[in-house]
Parts: sequence; structure tokens; C-alpha cells
Amino acid sequence: MSGSGGGVGGGAGGSPNSTEWRFNQTLRNVQGMLKGRSFPGKVLLTRRSEPLSPPDYSPRFESEPDEDERKEGSQEGEGQAPGNSFDNASAKKSNLLSTSSSNSLPDAQGLVSGARATDSARIDKFTKELSRPAVILDKLRELSWSGVPPYMRPNVWRLLLGYAPPNKDRREGVLTRKRLEYVECVSQYYDIPDSERSDEEITMLRQIAVDCPRTVPDVTFFQNPQIQKSLERILYTWAIRHPASGYVQGINDLVTPFLVVFLSEHLEGNMDSWSVDNLSAQDISNIEADCYWCLSKYLDGMQDHYTFAQPGIQRLVFRLKELVRRIDEPVSKHIEEQGLEFLQFAFRWFNCLLIREIPFHLVTRLWDTYLAEGDYLPDFLVYISASFLLTWSDKLQKLDFQEMVMFLQHLPTRTWAHHELEMVLSRAYMWHTMFKSSPSHLAS
Repeated sequence: MSGSGGGVGGGAGGSPNSTEWRFNQTLRNVQGMLKGRSFPGKVLLTRRSEPLSPPDYSPRFESEPDEDERKEGSQEGEGQAPGNSFDNASAKKSNLLSTSSSNSLPDAQGLVSGARATDSARIDKFTKELSRPAVILDKLRELSWSGVPPYMRPNVWRLLLGYAPPNKDRREGVLTRKRLEYVECVSQYYDIPDSERSDEEITMLRQIAVDCPRTVPDVTFFQNPQIQKSLERILYTWAIRHPASGYVQGINDLVTPFLVVFLSEHLEGNMDSWSVDNLSAQDISNIEADCYWCLSKYLDGMQDHYTFAQPGIQRLVFRLKELVRRIDEPVSKHIEEQGLEFLQFAFRWFNCLLIREIPFHLVTRLWDTYLAEGDYLPDFLVYISASFLLTWSDKLQKLDFQEMVMFLQHLPTRTWAHHELEMVLSRAYMWHTMFKSSPSHLAS
């Protein structure tokens, strides 16, 4: 299944029953649907040949649950693990792409108009889910994969990560308790003189202090001294309480989406116009606490990404190399012939979860999908990275070693908008669905 990852691989010909033909046909429909689309969202692939009505555009891993399923889901309560709650939905993803030659994909233009008409319908769905006495996390993940309305993002992210309990009656009490616990941790570990720290802790704190000003340097807001101090407190407290990994460069980037999202509850307008001077000490403390606990929950599923030698990331880099070889053999062969190792460019991608590779205004949208994937995120990251790399398939095949290194270190994404990001996610989704049902394709 070779071809250029940035466009439609292969020609228009081929048997309608072949995997390559179905993939190319699907990708053409995806590109047509996304062209000029105003509303970012995951691509809906369906067996229905009739145009979709606007309310049904939002991505569905399965059909609407009946009343008994709703009751069963709501009774699961806060005992649901943030990743495991997605088991049923994730298991059924593989059915989405099963199209046959007698069932053509919906007209692309119809989907475009449907997408534009569904903003209010999607918001209604989010509102309905969030207003339940006990949020059904499966449904919330399903909706969130396609992007969360910005003003709902703080609450949705807390729920998806398992920081806030699904049960509405208990939510405020749990958040209050966890925020107080964070204050106690800061007092115990951070607000102490260096004389009470070990040499390793002093070295770690200094490294964090050096890295904070380097965090998202092209975004002026993060150069604010108060923001950098909050970042320092969060990172140091997290590192002390997670001695297996401690502080690893790159984790500082992972805090920034949480900071922006939780600050947005208190500050209005564009981030460039934000001023933390208007925030009370209590507000800042609550924001820091939410960032700390969400970061902790987020990294729980990828601990070995940040332990000694970072074996988790090395494992993902190897899988990315194998996946690219299966999807786009010409690019894979060219990279290998030029002597470029995937570790040389993909390590940073996995270490910082692509935050440094795309414009920062797209990061929170990307993280909606990350959080919706839950415990399956490390696996899906491989497909996102393959889709990201193969955006420039044709270009890469024309570059020599040095040119590829420079190109991959400074990718031309500065002008990217939602359209480009959605294409990356859509390709990743399709490839994941296809290869997940055919695991032997990825066997070494």
C-alpha cells in the first residue's frame, strides 16, 4: 500500500475490492469533505449511501445507546478508569471503515454542508452529556474525539482524565479536596529553603528553572514571569512526587495545554491579550492544582516514556518506522538509503507529543483527540506521527540526508490551520482502523 502520504496514494484505477483501492477512494472523499470546511471534526466513514442529516455528522463509534445502555453506563459512576471506560467504543472503531464496492461513500459536498450545520447540534450533545447526574464517559470520549467547544474544554478535560468524578454531586467536593492537597504538596516540597533539599533536588530545580523560559518561546504569554513561576512549581512538585522518572526535559511542554485551558476559565479574549495580574492568588492556586493533577493523570499511562533511557518512546519510534515502511515504502526506503534514523527526528515528536511541531493555537484541538483516546493514546500516537510525516512524502523523497534533517527540524507548519490538522488525524484514523484489523501487516 505504497504511495505519497501527503496526497492520494496510487492512481484512480484498481479493483474496487482491493484494500489499496478502498483506501485511496476513502482518502479522496476525506480530502474533498475537508476542503474549505469551517468546523474541525473527525471524519465520519459510514456504509450509508444517502446524504447524512446534519445532526448525525458528529463522529460515532457506535449507534446511540438505548435506554437500558444509558442506565447501565450512568451507574458505572466514578469507578470508571479514564482509559478503560473507552473499551467498548474503541473496540467498535474497526467496523467504521468496512465499505464494500456496492456501498459508496457519501457525497463529499453533502458532508461539507452537513458539517457546517452541525456546530449547534454538537454543542447540544455536549451540553446534554455534561448535564447528566453522572456523565457517561464513553459518550463524552466519542464526542470529544472530534474537538471540544473551547468554553467546555476545562470541564471536559477534567472528566476525561478522571481528575473530576463523573458523578455531578461529588465533583465540587473532590476538586476542592485535590486542590488543597496540591497546596500542601507545594508547601512541603517547593516552599522550602535549598538547605532542606538534596543535591539531586537542587540540580533538578535549577534545570526546571532554566527550561521554563524556553517553554513555547514563540508564544509571548508564556514569557510572563508569573506563568513561568507557576510552571516551575507544577513541574518540581510533580517530579518530586514521581521519583521513578523525576523531571525530564519535554514534560515542561506537556503542562502548557493544561495551563491555557484552565486559565481560559478566568481570562477572556485572545491569549495574546491575557493578563494574569487580574487573577487572585486563589485562582492561580486552583489553576496550578488542576494542571498538576491532570498532568499526573495524563502521564500515568505512559510512565516508561520518561523513565531512564525512555524505553517507551524508543518503542514507539521503532513502531513508527515499521508503520511507515508498510504504508509508504518509497519514503521508508529513501530515508534508510540516506542513513537517517527515525530516532533523530521522531524522538522529539513523541517526547513532546508534537507540541513543538505545530502552531500552538492548534495544540488544544489535537489534545482533545489525545484525551479521548485515553489509555489507547500511545498506540494511536504512532499513527498520528506516521500521518504527520507522510504529509511531506513527495518532498522527503527529493531530499538528501542533510536536507531531510533540516527540513524535519523546521517543518513548514507555521501557517497550518484546522484543515491541515484534521487531515493528519483523519489519515491516522483510517490507517489505524485498517491495520488494527490486520495486525499481521505490522509483524516484523
